[in-house]
Order: sequence, then C-alpha cells, then structure tokens
Amino acid sequence: MSSENRPRDASKPLTSLSALRDALAGEALPSQPERELVPARPATQKPITAQLVVRFERAGRGGKTVTIAEGPALAGRKLDELAREAAKALGVGARVEASTLVLQGDQCERLAAWFAKRGFASITLGTRS
Repeated sequence: MSSENRPRDASKPLTSLSALRDALAGEALPSQPERELVPARPATQKPITAQLVVRFERAGRGGKTVTIAEGPALAGRKLDELAREAAKALGVGARVEASTLVLQGDQCERLAAWFAKRGFASITLGTRS
C-alpha cells in the first residue's frame, strides 16, 4: 500500500503534540530548579587542610598527557570512588595508581576546582614535567 492511499490518522503523536503546544502557548512554563553537577561539601564538614598536589605529566606514558593528584590529603580515602566521581564529573578517564589519582589529559585546573568544591583547602598546582 503506498503512502498516497493510506488514510490520514488524526491521532498521530506529532499532531496531538502540536495541538498541545498551541494550547499551552499563552501559559508560562514551570521553572526547573537548577541542579549542581558536583555536589558541594556539607556546610557542617570542615575543610580538608592537608596538602594536595595536582600536576601534569607526560614522561613515561608514550607521549600521552595525564593529570596526577597526590599528597597527604588523599591518605585514608577511598581512591577508587574518588576516581569514579572525578571521571564522571569531568568527563575523562580516571584510575588509581599506587596512592595517586591519574586522569587522562591535561585537567589540572578543572581537577583543582573539582577538589576545591569537595572541601580540599590546600591545593597546589605542580610543575609540568
């Protein structure tokens, strides 16, 4: 059966949606609350004052660039969870090597800002090697 011979159906989804759009044209849309991509630390939690170094590294990685986060501030933390959360928040690959957090690409500033939102107070951007 060709499309010319088919009867037109008034209950098609787009037809009903355009009618609904026309009916709602004069009404204001309800506002959506803005969602925060990275959850801020709770107000009752004290800032983490231990040193955290975020640096850029390329040596020994086949020319690939990575961002390294290391220092006493990460001691005693669940690094696997931190890597997963950082990867999701920043949209990059992340893993744990020894006691350091390794992210793919040059993400120094973005990672430092992400750690700052999570309550890390003493963040140092390290030298490039």
